[in-house]
Amino acid sequence: MGGDSPLSETRSVENQFDREDVNEMRSKEAKGKTLWKKVKYQLIEYHSLPYFLRDNEFILGHYRSEWPLKQVFLSIFSIHNETLNVWTHLIGFFLFLFLTIYTATKAPDLMDLSSLQRLSDMIRRADLHRIHPELLNCLPSLSLPSMDFLSSVSGNIRELLANCLPDRFSHGNQTENSVLDGVTDDVMNMVAPLMYRPITRWPFFVFLGGAMFCLLASSTCHLLSCHSARLSYIVHRCDYAGIAALIVTSFYPPVYYSFMCNPFLCNLYLGFITILGITTIVFSLLPFFQGAKFRSHRASLFFGMGVSGVVPLVHKLIVFRNQPEAIQTTGYEVLMGVLYGLGALIYATRIPERWRPGKFDIAGNSHQLFHILVVAAAYTHYRAGLLYLRWRDLKGC
Repeated sequence: MGGDSPLSETRSVENQFDREDVNEMRSKEAKGKTLWKKVKYQLIEYHSLPYFLRDNEFILGHYRSEWPLKQVFLSIFSIHNETLNVWTHLIGFFLFLFLTIYTATKAPDLMDLSSLQRLSDMIRRADLHRIHPELLNCLPSLSLPSMDFLSSVSGNIRELLANCLPDRFSHGNQTENSVLDGVTDDVMNMVAPLMYRPITRWPFFVFLGGAMFCLLASSTCHLLSCHSARLSYIVHRCDYAGIAALIVTSFYPPVYYSFMCNPFLCNLYLGFITILGITTIVFSLLPFFQGAKFRSHRASLFFGMGVSGVVPLVHKLIVFRNQPEAIQTTGYEVLMGVLYGLGALIYATRIPERWRPGKFDIAGNSHQLFHILVVAAAYTHYRAGLLYLRWRDLKGC
């Protein structure tokens, strides 16, 4: 009566085995899901890619393919064949963001200090004390220029100096009048660098905005294009638009500041490159333009846009051949063109991975080199832009 029946013991044993079987099945299911995630999000080789991801047959492995957006975003911190493509231009974006803030806040002050230094040096070289000792009694501000002094000389400098020394600079004294002419020229040359209003900065900031848009669009494209064919199509369109925007906006500072005193030529050159850039962007939106077989055509189109800048560059050298700023800015622009051209050549020929397929999957392939050269060229152009600002701030037209 008090003991368990054989039937009860049998059922208890069966329930125990059932629970163990359920736990074992759950454990196997959990392991299976973990294994599936590892398999699902593993990097694959080129021959396993869907058609829309096949772009460079010399990059053989370490591809992401059709991952969920969450995994795609997280892959920015993992190693694959797009990691350096993402980070080279993402770092470049933050670099130009910093340069934009720096230019808007610090660069004008530095240019003003440079102008003051130039004025001080010119005064020391001129040594007006030797021309006439009474001049300092009349114009004491010559030893330390002030805004009141600059305002006073902005009028008739010859009349101002003649009033200071009426005995020395009389209308009948031709010798002293010739000296006065020399003094007038010296004083005006000295104060000229500070007698200016800073010119407009918008062409320079247009370039900085174009550079940031290009770099961010490129980084986003390389990060997200593996998600799906639809998203790949969209981000590649943005990438091409960013390249065209960078090329177009790079023309704005040199063209505007070189021909700001000739509105017709300035508007002519800016209008031409803007129309050419819009045409390129529209053409790049066509679906067939994205195919791998049009790789060299894409490079040639963007390269042609850059080469079109030779015309205003040569024109500037002809007009301002005697001004050192024109030569200095041209040197930067030639270097920029060399860097862009070399990058386009490497991109189109797929060097060095075509020489050793599979050896440059992670680092050192043509697209990564192209990215580095683009950032270097854009920074070179930034340095040229600072020279343009200083040139026009100091000399105007």
